[in-house]
Amino acid sequence: MQAYQSIENKSISRRDMLKLSWGALAGLVAVEVGGLALSYMKPRLAAGEFGSIITAGIVDEFPPGSVTQIPNGRFYLTRLEDGGFLAIYQRCTHLGCSVPWEQTANSFICPCHSSSFSADGTLLNPPAPRALDIFPVSIEDGQIKVDTARPVSREGFEIAQVVHP
Repeated sequence: MQAYQSIENKSISRRDMLKLSWGALAGLVAVEVGGLALSYMKPRLAAGEFGSIITAGIVDEFPPGSVTQIPNGRFYLTRLEDGGFLAIYQRCTHLGCSVPWEQTANSFICPCHSSSFSADGTLLNPPAPRALDIFPVSIEDGQIKVDTARPVSREGFEIAQVVHP
């Protein structure tokens, strides 16, 4: 019981109160600055821009056997001869260069190290280690939608990757 009374009688000095106040204020400032830093680093995704779901167009706008660049999505929409669609990421799997579609060569050719890929993204010529990545494609009410937030890494082309209308 005596120990309990000694705790009650203990008072805090002005110096300790100021230290406690400054410590609490510094903690509050640290939390605010941390929150601002996190909100600054969080990506701001607008509809129709890379990192979100992009509507590429209507199915009938893309003839079979065509490759169409979608610049705001950083991908090429390939419509295969059988009518199926692939959304091929334009980034090379070797060093990340932007890989353009060369209509005359009928392939994607990397300008940095000459890796080449077929219209379905299959690796034709190294040094790239594997096929071009793809994005998930869905078709809703005749509109082609591509989810650019989730690139899919792949070793090569498989028929299961193709989306048919």
